[in-house]
This record gives sequence, C-alpha cells and structure tokens, in this order.
Amino acid sequence: MKSTTKAILDDLINRYDALQDCYHAIYQTIDLLIASYQHGHKLLVCGNGGSAADADHIVGELMKGFLLPRTLNNNIQEQLNLMFPETAEYLITNLQAPLPAISLVGQTALSTAFSNDKATDLLFAQQVLGYGNKGDVLIAISTSGNSKNVIYAAQMAKFKGMKIISLTGSSGGQLKQLSDVLINAPAEETFKIQEYHLPIYHAICACVENDFFSEKDR
Repeated sequence: MKSTTKAILDDLINRYDALQDCYHAIYQTIDLLIASYQHGHKLLVCGNGGSAADADHIVGELMKGFLLPRTLNNNIQEQLNLMFPETAEYLITNLQAPLPAISLVGQTALSTAFSNDKATDLLFAQQVLGYGNKGDVLIAISTSGNSKNVIYAAQMAKFKGMKIISLTGSSGGQLKQLSDVLINAPAEETFKIQEYHLPIYHAICACVENDFFSEKDR
C-alpha cells in the first residue's frame, strides 16, 4: 500500500474518531481488494434497502474515475488506434480505466424471474454462483449482519473460493463467522450504521483507486 493511500485512510479516522476501532479491518479490506485487482479479479457487492443503494454506490465509484483521472494505459490506446482509427480519439478521451465491480441488486429480469420461479432469498447466491470465481471478492452489506439473502450470498462466495468482506453494525451478526474481514460500524440503529458505512466505503474506494492510479508515491 502506498503511503499516499494510507494517508487517505488516516484522514478518515481523523474525521470520524468513532471509527478508530475499525481501522485495522478497513486497512485489511483495502489490502485485500488491491491484491485481488492486481491478479485480475473482480468485486461483487450486495445488500438490501439502503444497503442496496450502497452496493450500487460502491460500484459507481470503482467502475469509473472517483477522485482521480484514470487514463487508459498506452497498450489499450495503441490497440484502439489500430482497430478503430476513426473513433479511437473519442474512445480514448472519454473512457476511463475501471476497477471491475458488479452490483447484485439490479438486473430486474433475472431477479423477478428467479424470485418467481425459485427462492427470493437465494437471488444473490444465484448471482454469486454465476459471476464469482476463486480470487474474487464479495462485499456483503447488512446492518444487522443477519440478512438471510446476504448470508446465503456469503456462503456461496465461500464455496466459490472468494474472499468475503462484511459491512455490518456493531455485533456483526451471523456474517461475522463467514467473513474474512468484518467492518462492524460502532452503532446499533440502522440509520446510524448506514451513516458510518458511507464514509467507510468512500475511503476504501478512494484508497484502492489511489494505489492503482495515483502518480504520487510510485
């Protein structure tokens, strides 16, 4: 981890003193995601309600530039110029290097079909079965740590050889036993837990992006 990456995490703790006890888990999360991306893997994210919105939010920060410009690397630019000379400049100017991530909370046709035909609480697990590979990472978001559909997704992730990061409230719930890393925000009321989750995952996204795309501290 770059020193500039660690500085982003330190700034989070300076701004949210209550998250001091989460420092090590957040640090582990960043290291785990960096390692996964370095080996060409991807991130899956799931949650319910406000946590579903958080899942989409996380993906939105990773799949495009968040705080830094993400210029396509020279090899991609050269290949685009060779393959599509008429549109290459437009593609190169506007496309950004992604950190591959998939939110499991959308996909209306799949979710309604599977929920109608099979079991609603296994929808996330079905997607993990389809998308997940060994070395990938699942971020499982549940304020209680006990959401059945999220737990089933974590179980399937473990079956597939993925790493599991859980974002929960203070107890960690049942997800605690399934997690490689547990970030349990220091609150018990749902809305207060979610208020901590946002700065936590913003810092995680910023840190991972910085490690791959910052020109500083290389």
